[in-house]
Parts: sequence; C-alpha cells; structure tokens
Amino acid sequence: MITQSIDTNAEVERVLISLLRKLSMKEKLERTLAFSSSIINLSKRAISRANPDLNEDEKNILFVEYHYGVELDSKLRKYLDQRK
Repeated sequence: MITQSIDTNAEVERVLISLLRKLSMKEKLERTLAFSSSIINLSKRAISRANPDLNEDEKNILFVEYHYGVELDSKLRKYLDQRK
C-alpha cells in the first residue's frame, strides 16, 4: 500500500485507516462534522484576531471570501446591504 502521508509511518497509517473503516456511518459523520466545525471556528478566530476593527458582518464576509471566493462574497455583501 502506498502511504497517503509523507510524515506518517506506513504501519501506523494502515492501523488508522483500519480503525476508521470500523466506525459506523453515524460515527464517521459525527467526526466529520466536529472536524469541520473546528476548522470553521479556527478560521473565524484567525480572521477576528487579524482584523479586530471589523464588525461581525465584515468578518463573516471575509470568511466567505477566503473560503468560497469573491463571487459569493459579492453576493453576500449585496444581500446584507439589502437586508439593512
């Protein structure tokens, strides 16, 4: 088997993949959602730390721009402007 990670021992990777395969679909989904939530929170925290002067809407717009692109960022700005 070719390892997927250059910094993980092949045997360790084999064991990790084996453990993941044994999880139920519910457990896999729960872990995926928890991981995604952690990544989103870390990204938003980094944006807040780098831009303490921005309000929450502006920080959310930056998050969308960084993760989903300028096109969606523009649509979000337009939506928020219309909402006000």
